Amino acid sequence: QVMKIKVDLELCTGHARCNAVAPDVYPIDPNGYNAFRGQEVECPAGLEEQARQGAKSCPEQAITLSG
Repeated sequence: QVMKIKVDLELCTGHARCNAVAPDVYPIDPNGYNAFRGQEVECPAGLEEQARQGAKSCPEQAITLSG
């Protein structure tokens, strides 16, 4: 089953901690915000644990994982 990643547009405040922990999973935009904000995307295969660690690192808990 494919893990899905959703980043809440309103909660993400650009700390970029997700990217610091899991740069292969969470790209950031030029302003330091998660580039996935407002979208649901598939986690790259084999990087599920990194996705979990990146989500846990978010101080706003803006990242939701499913699947």
